[in-house]
Amino acid sequence: MKLEKLLGLLPENFSVIDREMIARAYHFAEDAHTGQKRAAGEAYSSHCLATAVILAELRVSPTMIAAGLLHDVPLDTKSTSADIRREFGDEIGLLVDGVSRLTTIPNITRADQHLEQIEAVNASLLQPAKTDPPTDGRRAEQNNEAARKLFLSMGDDVRIVVVKLAEHLHNMRTLGALPDALRLRIAQQTLDVFAPLANRLGIWQIKWELEDLAFRHINPDKFKEISDKLADRREDREQQVRAIIEQLKKIMGDASIEADISGRPKHIYSIYRKMVDKGKPFEMVRDLRGVRLIVNDVPTCYMALGIIHTRWRPIPNEFDDYIAVPKENNYQSLHTAVIYDDGKPLEVQIRSREMHENAEYGIASHWRYKEKGLRTDQSYEQRVNWLRRLLEWRSELEDSQDALDGMKGDVFQNRVYVFTPRGDIIDLPANATPIDFAYHVHTEIGHRCRGARINGKLVGLDYCLKTGDQVEILTAKQGGPSRDWLNSALGLVRTSRARAKIRAWFVHQDREHNLAQGKAMLERELKRLALTNVDLEKLAHTFDYPSSEELYVALGSGSLPIGRVVHELSEEDQEQRDQIATGITGTLPSSAGLSVTGLKGLLTTIARCCNPAPGDEVIGYITQGRGATIHRVDCPNLPRLTEISPDRLIKVSWGETPRTYPVDIEIKAYDRQGLMAEISTILDNEGVNVRDIQMHIAHNLATIRIMVDVRDIAHLSRVLTRLENIPNVMEAHRTRPG
Repeated sequence: MKLEKLLGLLPENFSVIDREMIARAYHFAEDAHTGQKRAAGEAYSSHCLATAVILAELRVSPTMIAAGLLHDVPLDTKSTSADIRREFGDEIGLLVDGVSRLTTIPNITRADQHLEQIEAVNASLLQPAKTDPPTDGRRAEQNNEAARKLFLSMGDDVRIVVVKLAEHLHNMRTLGALPDALRLRIAQQTLDVFAPLANRLGIWQIKWELEDLAFRHINPDKFKEISDKLADRREDREQQVRAIIEQLKKIMGDASIEADISGRPKHIYSIYRKMVDKGKPFEMVRDLRGVRLIVNDVPTCYMALGIIHTRWRPIPNEFDDYIAVPKENNYQSLHTAVIYDDGKPLEVQIRSREMHENAEYGIASHWRYKEKGLRTDQSYEQRVNWLRRLLEWRSELEDSQDALDGMKGDVFQNRVYVFTPRGDIIDLPANATPIDFAYHVHTEIGHRCRGARINGKLVGLDYCLKTGDQVEILTAKQGGPSRDWLNSALGLVRTSRARAKIRAWFVHQDREHNLAQGKAMLERELKRLALTNVDLEKLAHTFDYPSSEELYVALGSGSLPIGRVVHELSEEDQEQRDQIATGITGTLPSSAGLSVTGLKGLLTTIARCCNPAPGDEVIGYITQGRGATIHRVDCPNLPRLTEISPDRLIKVSWGETPRTYPVDIEIKAYDRQGLMAEISTILDNEGVNVRDIQMHIAHNLATIRIMVDVRDIAHLSRVLTRLENIPNVMEAHRTRPG
């Protein structure tokens, strides 16, 4: 690739000075990278030039193209950032520094293909670690922290992200030259981070290509299968599309509508995702055959849509109006699907020429090259607004998992579009609730939210918003959020932005108040789950708090969710807090999902008197003819058994967990019609099997005892929380032994 190709791609409105600056940047990078090779053997400067070509095709500003040429100079050569600033100015220097910062984030694997670096990086991925390998949880936390740093870094200047995406795209195009382990790791990070980022910036041509390139390396068999099927039917399909285009041209011509009509490109990864998400075979994916109409203006878009729907029967639930309700990245188009003359589906996209320009180039189409006075482009501001909103709350998230979940959930997932009472459109993640909506509008409205009307009707705060809903928040004059809002089992808050605001509110409350609230929360949860002898100091140290008092404060302020504590208590491999010495060593898993210390093949039976579940502290008692009976350490029958034969006690621990365990729970409620139906619905939704049920009613008070099968303590906690959220239910708890 030569410099002349790049210069030939530059827009006509680039001045002579712009072109000369880009040429100087190329020669500066070529000299700096002299002697450096890529994995395939070509000069490293070819990568810099290819990055700049991609940026030129996106029609970005001259400074960004120059930054694309220079992006690796400070990292990999003797030239420094100061040299770039001195030669090309502060603006280009800042862009280059920003791309370098994104490239060097720990645990985000560099996709640059320096020949001298590849062997060392690949060896580090394949060579066994000198220390103990990280657990799955620790490895996930490392990856989350790396992704979080990437997201935090990208907020400084959105132009940095575009340059980084162009650089990453060229690396993905040449990924085949890398060793397998390195190649797969980079491809997976592309699907997890870079392709969604291109999607949110609306740069579709980069997004689709990144996804297809990554998919080709991650799942080559499925990629080949789909591409072969596309190739096998390509000639027939192209002939069909040509006939469809000719008929559409005639129909539009008869209506005096000028339209450029073309077949819509097919992307292999999007076809695969639809096959997986909808559980359909290749032949049933509807967008294998699609056309795109580009017309002059918005009214003509709707005229063309009306003509198409009049001529062919539209498929229900397959129409999306992204002109009236644009996506958050400002994507606009009409999408519909109809049954064509041959009885098969046909997807149609209709958009104006300006919409098509925005859809193809996204945010990159909004930089004005020399028109300094027009930098207040409203559409540009809309596109970067999502980054600014992230800056409002992401710094409050100390937990890397929360930060990553927030980015993936609030930014990358599907969206719903709802209306305020004034008709303003609010864009939220799918499954968002009225509380999420309230915090999106204003933090104070979120704090004082007490109810909601959807389309004029009162709904619960756990209502999942749907596109088109009109939302009115009912607020109190004063007050704050409820701690229940942070309980994930209740499903009241779904966005990380809202959770961060709620936690921040509690963090700023009085310490003594938080301490008392946190202590009450934990004691109530332990009592409800019938967990005794919990070492609170050890539990506090598990979460890196110096004392149980600090643990209480964290719980009370919301910075530590009670669900994480319950999960820790339910871990199957947690150490026994009260050690019972037997003098015997060695373990062998038994058939009942327990490890019995020192004995081989011993039959185990769960004691009916206390019904222990995974996470409970347990001990075994040798019986004649029935092997070992497993009791909870607080079982009321255990002291009597110990007095009779103390030598029969054996040490046991939870081994491989069976699918479910029986647990007795008790529900106290005011009796009313439909109470049992709601209880049954929740148990069914939670996948709980009911073994036995007893109900007693006295003076309009119902006491319901149910034996259910649960997976572990965390599952039990979620079930009890949801049961207690039923109207008229006063409490739901696990029955204590005896």
